[in-house]
Amino acid sequence: MSYHTDHFPILGIQEFSEDQLSGCHLLFNELYGARSIDDPHKHDFFIINLFEHGVGSHTIDFTEHQVKDYQIHLVFPDQVHQWVIEKETVGYQLMISRDWFESFLPSLRFSASYYQNHPVINLTQDVFKTFLYEFQAIQKELNGEKVFWELIQKRSELIGLLVSQSVEGVFKDFEVYNSNPIISKFLHLIDEHFKTERSVSFYADKLNISANYLNIVCKKNLNTSASSLIQDRILLEAKRLLKVSEMSVKDIVYDLGFYDHASFSKFFKVQTGMTPSQFKE
Repeated sequence: MSYHTDHFPILGIQEFSEDQLSGCHLLFNELYGARSIDDPHKHDFFIINLFEHGVGSHTIDFTEHQVKDYQIHLVFPDQVHQWVIEKETVGYQLMISRDWFESFLPSLRFSASYYQNHPVINLTQDVFKTFLYEFQAIQKELNGEKVFWELIQKRSELIGLLVSQSVEGVFKDFEVYNSNPIISKFLHLIDEHFKTERSVSFYADKLNISANYLNIVCKKNLNTSASSLIQDRILLEAKRLLKVSEMSVKDIVYDLGFYDHASFSKFFKVQTGMTPSQFKE
């Protein structure tokens, strides 16, 4: 386990690869039986879990999801997760390296933030079988004498497209995220700059629109203000750092660009009803 500059326990894909292959882009695991991750942590790679039979709970970025039959669970790089799954569980897992994840992303078709809001997708039995076929084809290829990585990469991209297809029509806000490209661009920019930039006008400038128009788009499509989306991202990072990192509250205040401890505590309490110290415990 390596501790990167942001003090999270971050697991790299090599730590799961028995042969420590430097060229290891993707790992396949079978999930049989009970297992738990008691301490929240994050990975620097992308995970797709396919559950055939699921019992338990999976917490992703502080939201708990029930593990059930015929589900896909997505965990993005840098998301914090933990789970407790019971002995009856049968599932399959792909871990996709950070490098491959970049080329895999376009096959998801919609913005990463959309899937992060919907990390668990329920499947019909038929759609589950289609996923399972692809997972097992990757497993077979990985077990071959000479691994044909390009084929595996294409198969993983096909799985991304299947995820996109499965999402369409399942979630009510699907159209919202895709009807206006400004939304996904804005969310992407927030991810990049939220530690240093709080003002709506900064993001509006980057998008070549007025702050007022950006607000109108957010209100119309997401029923929230542009500044609320920026604050939500700061709050998520604050929660991640308080719960999972070894940083002191003082260091977190500095890392997230707050003026002082009091302003951070006030912000956190308004958003959550708890002080940072209470949440950390």
